[in-house]
Amino acid sequence: MTRLLRPILIVLLACLALPAQADDAALLDRALAGARAQFAQALPRLGENEFGVDVASYRKALALEDFTAGAWKSAVRVAPKIRAKASGSCQDFAAFVRIPPDKGVVPLVLCPQFFTPGADRLRVLTILHEMVHAVAGRDECQAMAFAARVEQLATGRLTPVDAYWRANKCASSAYRLP
Repeated sequence: MTRLLRPILIVLLACLALPAQADDAALLDRALAGARAQFAQALPRLGENEFGVDVASYRKALALEDFTAGAWKSAVRVAPKIRAKASGSCQDFAAFVRIPPDKGVVPLVLCPQFFTPGADRLRVLTILHEMVHAVAGRDECQAMAFAARVEQLATGRLTPVDAYWRANKCASSAYRLP
């Protein structure tokens, strides 16, 4: 009897997790759409290279298309990966990219914190920020300056990132917030 119950329980638990995964995927789609919309609105006022970010490559990365310019020498594509558990780097971050690329792929890892209810604006800013890393590399100040510039050009407002800016010692970097 126990041998029969265990597989049934595993299947039931897996089925219970499916709605949460579907909800997370929908939130990710909304965040990507929001980031793409903000970028499209800001694009006419961005140069070819902003804060050291190749804007054409960034547009392709945001569209989850292959891009070849930026920090990497060969074609790269961003691949979103939703993590169900807050383990490893997901204990500290809402999202992160794994760079350098592996076999032409930069995983964009989305942690449980990314899916916090009511954080739509922050999800969009996070996508804008992480795509800078996917294109240009590890510099946190560069990523936040670029993402804030896009947000400000598109919406006329800035999400407060002062604590982040201080924690990463960005005041002494080459980058400035808008």
